[in-house]
Amino acid sequence: MEINTACDCFSALSQASRLEVLKRLVRAGPRGEAAGAIAEGLGVPAPTMSFHLKELERAGMIASRREGRRVIYAADYGGIRGLVDFLLADCCAGDRRLCGPYVIKEQAS
Repeated sequence: MEINTACDCFSALSQASRLEVLKRLVRAGPRGEAAGAIAEGLGVPAPTMSFHLKELERAGMIASRREGRRVIYAADYGGIRGLVDFLLADCCAGDRRLCGPYVIKEQAS
């Protein structure tokens, strides 16, 4: 992940409602959740939630799909993993044992 992409991710996650949305969608798993249910569950007006969802999707943290008239959002685990990999790429002065159970993907040479 490039540093500018990581900055976009952090920008999207720097707002409390968006961070709550991402946590909720991570818990929901691949099946995701309808936009309306997310808004209702977090007590956020639908137009505001729509804005937050678009920001998270633009940053690559979530993805959407249509199911009839509903838009379902789900965590984009590849995007999330990319951000975590970016953060831990140079973890612990190169001593991978200190990163605990998290396994960092090898960087392409």
